[in-house]
Amino acid sequence: MSKIDEVRSAMVAAMKAKDKDTKETLSALLAALKNKAIDKRADLTEEVQVILKEIKQTKETLEMTPADRTDIIEECEKRIAVLEQYAPKMMDEAEIKEVIAGVLSGLGIDAPTPKDKGRIMKELMPKVKGKADGKLVNDILTGMMA
Repeated sequence: MSKIDEVRSAMVAAMKAKDKDTKETLSALLAALKNKAIDKRADLTEEVQVILKEIKQTKETLEMTPADRTDIIEECEKRIAVLEQYAPKMMDEAEIKEVIAGVLSGLGIDAPTPKDKGRIMKELMPKVKGKADGKLVNDILTGMMA
Protein backbone atom coordinates (compact mmCIF):
# COMPACT_ATOMS: atom_id res chain seq x y z
CA MET A 1 0.00 0.00 0.00
CA SER A 2 1.47 3.34 -1.01
CA LYS A 3 1.72 6.20 1.46
CA ILE A 4 -0.97 8.13 -0.46
CA ASP A 5 -3.41 5.20 -0.11
CA GLU A 6 -2.50 4.80 3.55
CA VAL A 7 -3.14 8.49 4.28
CA ARG A 8 -6.36 8.45 2.26
CA SER A 9 -7.77 5.46 4.18
CA ALA A 10 -6.80 7.06 7.51
CA MET A 11 -8.51 10.28 6.40
CA VAL A 12 -11.69 8.37 5.57
CA ALA A 13 -11.56 6.69 9.00
CA ALA A 14 -11.14 10.11 10.64
CA MET A 15 -14.13 11.43 8.68
CA LYS A 16 -16.26 8.50 9.82
CA ALA A 17 -15.13 9.09 13.42
CA LYS A 18 -15.96 12.80 13.01
CA ASP A 19 -12.40 13.72 14.05
CA LYS A 20 -12.16 17.09 12.31
CA ASP A 21 -8.58 17.96 13.35
CA THR A 22 -7.10 14.66 12.17
CA LYS A 23 -9.12 14.79 8.96
CA GLU A 24 -7.89 18.31 8.14
CA THR A 25 -4.26 17.41 8.82
CA LEU A 26 -4.45 14.25 6.73
CA SER A 27 -6.22 16.14 3.97
CA ALA A 28 -3.39 18.70 3.84
CA LEU A 29 -0.79 15.91 3.87
CA LEU A 30 -2.60 14.07 1.09
CA ALA A 31 -2.67 17.26 -1.00
CA ALA A 32 1.07 17.78 -0.44
CA LEU A 33 1.82 14.18 -1.45
CA LYS A 34 -0.34 14.44 -4.58
CA ASN A 35 1.22 17.77 -5.56
CA LYS A 36 4.72 16.28 -5.26
CA ALA A 37 3.66 13.33 -7.42
CA ILE A 38 2.23 15.71 -10.03
CA ASP A 39 5.41 17.80 -9.99
CA LYS A 40 7.50 14.69 -10.61
CA ARG A 41 5.07 13.39 -13.27
CA ALA A 42 5.58 9.90 -11.89
CA ASP A 43 4.78 7.76 -8.89
CA LEU A 44 6.01 9.31 -5.71
CA THR A 45 9.10 7.76 -4.13
CA GLU A 46 9.98 10.59 -1.72
CA GLU A 47 6.91 10.42 0.49
CA VAL A 48 9.07 10.60 3.62
CA GLN A 49 10.60 13.91 2.52
CA VAL A 50 7.14 15.41 1.98
CA ILE A 51 5.97 14.29 5.43
CA LEU A 52 9.13 15.60 7.12
CA LYS A 53 8.72 18.92 5.30
CA GLU A 54 5.14 19.25 6.58
CA ILE A 55 6.33 18.52 10.14
CA LYS A 56 9.15 21.06 9.83
CA GLN A 57 6.80 23.76 8.52
CA THR A 58 4.35 23.13 11.35
CA LYS A 59 7.16 23.30 13.94
CA GLU A 60 8.33 26.61 12.44
CA THR A 61 4.79 27.96 12.72
CA LEU A 62 4.70 26.80 16.33
CA GLU A 63 8.01 28.56 17.10
CA MET A 64 6.83 31.86 15.61
CA THR A 65 3.43 31.80 17.34
CA PRO A 66 3.09 34.21 20.29
CA ALA A 67 2.61 32.48 23.65
CA ASP A 68 -0.84 34.05 24.15
CA ARG A 69 -2.24 32.36 20.99
CA THR A 70 -3.03 29.05 22.64
CA ASP A 71 -5.50 28.13 19.89
CA ILE A 72 -2.78 28.12 17.22
CA ILE A 73 -0.30 26.36 19.52
CA GLU A 74 -2.84 23.64 20.29
CA GLU A 75 -3.68 23.19 16.59
CA CYS A 76 0.00 22.90 15.65
CA GLU A 77 0.68 20.33 18.38
CA LYS A 78 -2.28 18.19 17.24
CA ARG A 79 -1.10 18.47 13.63
CA ILE A 80 2.45 17.42 14.53
CA ALA A 81 1.13 14.44 16.52
CA VAL A 82 -0.87 13.22 13.50
CA LEU A 83 1.95 13.80 11.01
CA GLU A 84 4.52 12.00 13.17
CA GLN A 85 2.46 8.81 12.87
CA TYR A 86 3.41 8.71 9.18
CA ALA A 87 7.03 9.86 9.53
CA PRO A 88 9.86 7.38 9.97
CA LYS A 89 11.43 6.96 13.41
CA MET A 90 14.10 9.61 13.77
CA MET A 91 17.60 8.80 15.01
CA ASP A 92 18.43 9.85 18.55
CA GLU A 93 21.61 11.64 19.65
CA ALA A 94 23.52 8.42 20.42
CA GLU A 95 22.76 6.93 16.99
CA ILE A 96 23.84 10.16 15.27
CA LYS A 97 27.11 10.21 17.24
CA GLU A 98 27.71 6.61 16.15
CA VAL A 99 27.27 7.54 12.47
CA ILE A 100 29.51 10.60 12.91
CA ALA A 101 32.21 8.40 14.50
CA GLY A 102 31.99 6.03 11.53
CA VAL A 103 32.33 8.90 9.05
CA LEU A 104 35.29 10.36 10.98
CA SER A 105 37.13 7.03 10.99
CA GLY A 106 36.32 6.56 7.30
CA LEU A 107 37.85 9.95 6.52
CA GLY A 108 40.80 9.29 8.84
CA ILE A 109 40.04 12.28 11.09
CA ASP A 110 40.84 11.82 14.80
CA ALA A 111 40.04 15.31 16.11
CA PRO A 112 37.65 17.18 13.80
CA THR A 113 38.29 20.89 13.31
CA PRO A 114 35.98 23.55 11.87
CA LYS A 115 38.09 23.32 8.70
CA ASP A 116 37.06 19.67 8.25
CA LYS A 117 33.35 20.35 8.81
CA GLY A 118 32.44 20.70 5.11
CA ARG A 119 34.12 17.42 4.20
CA ILE A 120 32.52 15.62 7.14
CA MET A 121 29.01 16.96 6.42
CA LYS A 122 29.34 16.01 2.75
CA GLU A 123 29.91 12.37 3.76
CA LEU A 124 27.55 12.41 6.73
CA MET A 125 24.33 13.93 5.43
CA PRO A 126 23.53 11.28 2.77
CA LYS A 127 23.79 8.64 5.51
CA VAL A 128 21.31 10.35 7.84
CA LYS A 129 18.99 12.02 5.32
CA GLY A 130 15.37 11.38 6.23
CA LYS A 131 16.44 9.65 9.45
CA ALA A 132 17.71 12.60 11.48
CA ASP A 133 17.11 16.34 11.73
CA GLY A 134 19.91 18.17 9.89
CA LYS A 135 20.05 20.90 12.50
CA LEU A 136 20.53 18.34 15.28
CA VAL A 137 23.28 16.58 13.28
CA ASN A 138 25.03 19.92 12.74
CA ASP A 139 24.75 20.82 16.45
CA ILE A 140 26.18 17.45 17.54
CA LEU A 141 29.08 17.68 15.09
CA THR A 142 29.83 21.27 16.16
CA GLY A 143 29.79 20.13 19.80
CA MET A 144 32.31 17.38 19.00
CA MET A 145 34.65 19.97 17.48
CA ALA A 146 34.72 22.28 20.51
